[in-house]
Amino acid sequence: MRVPHGPGRPAVLAGAVSLVLALTAAPTAHAETHHDPVQHGSLVLVGGGLKDDNTDVYGEIIRRAGGDKARIGVLTAASVPESQDPDAADPDKCSNSACNGDYYASLFKKHGAADAQWIPVDLDHVANADSDSVVAQVNSMTGFFFGGGDQARYIATLLHGDAHTDSKVLAAIRAKLSQGAVVAGSSAGAQIASGPDMVSGGDSYEALRDGSTPGYFEDPTRLGYFPHGGFGFLRSGLIDTHTGTNGREGRALRLAADTGHERVYALDENTALVVDDPGTSREVITVLGPGGIAVLDLREARARTIQAGWALSDARYTYLTDGDRYDARHWLTRPARGKRILISGAHTPVPANADVFYSVNNPNGTPYSFRATARALASTRAQYTATASTYEAGPRFTIAFAKSPGFAAWSSDGIAAQTLIDMRIAVAPTDPVQ
Repeated sequence: MRVPHGPGRPAVLAGAVSLVLALTAAPTAHAETHHDPVQHGSLVLVGGGLKDDNTDVYGEIIRRAGGDKARIGVLTAASVPESQDPDAADPDKCSNSACNGDYYASLFKKHGAADAQWIPVDLDHVANADSDSVVAQVNSMTGFFFGGGDQARYIATLLHGDAHTDSKVLAAIRAKLSQGAVVAGSSAGAQIASGPDMVSGGDSYEALRDGSTPGYFEDPTRLGYFPHGGFGFLRSGLIDTHTGTNGREGRALRLAADTGHERVYALDENTALVVDDPGTSREVITVLGPGGIAVLDLREARARTIQAGWALSDARYTYLTDGDRYDARHWLTRPARGKRILISGAHTPVPANADVFYSVNNPNGTPYSFRATARALASTRAQYTATASTYEAGPRFTIAFAKSPGFAAWSSDGIAAQTLIDMRIAVAPTDPVQ
């Protein structure tokens, strides 16, 4: 069975587009009607690509849900429903909400949960989102997991139209979170935790060139967003996923600048952003997994459009790795125990990088390209600044990295930079528009 760990955007969202059209307009004064109760639970948000054998992440979700007494409710409404899956009858090929729900449920049981059940809400069963029997099923759970696919389907199934109010099932999950439950998700299941201006699609180069537009678009390169947002479980920053593997740092910076957000959590695959007490003054984040989480800080950033194109100056880039903690309220990073400030003696030049966002048009590109340049600069004494560029031109964009005052790199081996704190980032068009 193929599980949707992709970029969260199918070619066609059949049967759901009409349900989300009303959500793509600019929000009205009464659109955001659900409330933000004090939340005592936690979030475990994965940047997609969650591997079946990631015992750390699955184990963390289960531990927070009660350990060997954990009961996990699995929601997969972001997947296509059975009625739209040509392989629905083949258990080895199916990739619909029902078979993906069963798949995740079996994985949670394999990793030690006492029980795991599919919550039967999807485009074939929209009415179940307000079913009292399904609410009762939700209330019997101690934790929840939202699978990948397309976050627009979660909006279409679990929220009520342009009013953007909670269905009974979502209201029950929100109440469980406020009472201490864990809510987890991967890819679209992490994106949907966003507050206002949740991304709906787009690639970095086109985002820098053309900017963002409210809406949902069939062109997967176009930077779109839902002004009403997702479920609003995490509001201290925008969320993006598949960051390093899809080169999404550029689109994250552009969307944040366009919509007035000061922070983005840009999640790498198979790695979790673990959030304790989300939405409160005690909100603290921990990174769990083999990859990392970028925190893009735009508090001092200045965006402008010049003759050659869009430019951004004075953004900051922090990259957190396993065990690092981040105080969202105070914007402070606490590197994991065992890491020390890196004082490198290397004088290796930073390698040239002509594809900083790992373009789909470059057959020789490499993932994690943006991070690679940042880490290479952090690990050398030969340079205090470095540049990388986009693969596409017309205009070509140059990304400038700088170890300005306040920057620090941390390492567990004293050789390679792992955690990066407050590296300066600027974006500028360097070629004329063709």
